[in-house]
Amino acid sequence: MTATLAARWQRLWSGLGLPEPVGLLPALLAAYSEPQRHYHTLQHLDECFALFDTVHHLADHPFEIELALWFHDSVYDVHARGNEARSAEWADAALAAAGLAPDVCARVHGLIMATCHDALPASRDAQLLVDIDLAILGAAPGRFAEYEGQIRAEYAHVPQAVFVQERGKILRHFLERERIYATPTLHDALEAQAHVNLVRAIRTDTSL
Repeated sequence: MTATLAARWQRLWSGLGLPEPVGLLPALLAAYSEPQRHYHTLQHLDECFALFDTVHHLADHPFEIELALWFHDSVYDVHARGNEARSAEWADAALAAAGLAPDVCARVHGLIMATCHDALPASRDAQLLVDIDLAILGAAPGRFAEYEGQIRAEYAHVPQAVFVQERGKILRHFLERERIYATPTLHDALEAQAHVNLVRAIRTDTSL
């Protein structure tokens, strides 16, 4: 997986017409490999890219979405809030130092912040990025069950009763949306299974 991601990183910077930033890829790979992570890992990153490759033609600025995917979970502290903002700040500094234009950095920042999932994304690129990030909700039942276990492992320090309550709020938030996926392509592909997965999770014996 690491070799595949490294090749992808090289193609990205070649496509941007800029030299690959020294040391940035190892830093990102190390971040996604931190021991407190169980879902927000290189596996998640690889799954996001695999889906992006099937829908990149829908993007207005595909390179910017790819950059945002690389950075969107680059900071993940399970004991803190504001991970998206800190991830966006890392992207701001790293991409500016790499020579990207300020307007590009600003758009990538906005894309990363869209993964807070606290508001419906407005731009087409933000909608596509958020749909990719949320694709796990519409995964096959086995993968969705694995994902649920991975999230619980990341929050193993949280008492079960508190976890059940807070996780239930998150799952219901997505289930109660008019639609989970904004882009027609991913809505058609994932929406129905996401509803099945979320309803089943909420009805499990953990009382989510």
